[in-house]
Amino acid sequence: MALLPNFKKRHRFPIRAYDIDNQKKVTVPALVKLMHEAAMNNAIDLKLSVWDLAPYNVSWVLMRKKITVHRLPEFGEEIQVETYPAGFEKFFTYRDYLVYDAQDKLIAQAATTWLVMDLTTRKMTRIPEFILALETPDPADCLPRLPMKLPKFGQLDLQQEFRVGWYDLDFNMHLNNLYYLQWILETLPDNIIQQHQLKEMEVLYKLECKWKEQVVCETEQLEVDHFRHHLVRQSDGKEVVLAETKWGAI
Repeated sequence: MALLPNFKKRHRFPIRAYDIDNQKKVTVPALVKLMHEAAMNNAIDLKLSVWDLAPYNVSWVLMRKKITVHRLPEFGEEIQVETYPAGFEKFFTYRDYLVYDAQDKLIAQAATTWLVMDLTTRKMTRIPEFILALETPDPADCLPRLPMKLPKFGQLDLQQEFRVGWYDLDFNMHLNNLYYLQWILETLPDNIIQQHQLKEMEVLYKLECKWKEQVVCETEQLEVDHFRHHLVRQSDGKEVVLAETKWGAI
């Protein structure tokens, strides 16, 4: 097996004014955007990007994500995002993200599971052999891999409707996974958004949403600081995302 060159690389980003909220700290969606940016740069360096997959008529699609936040950096701080492929299997691949502050202290992390989608059938397909032949770290040196399922959604407590706009789409011509997260965070009690900080978020992406589709985000409050969410397509009533969030004091 061939060892990937430049396997682990840290990408440095300043926290800018358009990244922060009223607490002058980076928002979770802005932090996830920086993770995405680091991952794209890493994939390009490793020749695993969507451009490298294009000859095979396939593309990467995110299936599972778990984000853990220890501290949200403030305006003017510089953070370092380290990301790398954490394993390849027949149909699934894994990618880890580690976010450090300027003092090299871990402030956030994320474990993710990806699959490869056939761009014609829009269905999952086998990962190309040239990727499966690459060597990745020992799983013991990576973040724990995520289970494929989350508990089912139960009681509806809060809901909000959204519409997929043109500028919400990604290179796969479906709703960028970031906006699912953002919509989930919008559908929470005011006091949670204003007075608490996200500590943990788990997401299971089940189906894609396309341009102009209407989506309803429904939220169930399990405990004072623990919520379950799902997003449902209005056109067919199918669940497209299932998620859980946990919150703590700012």
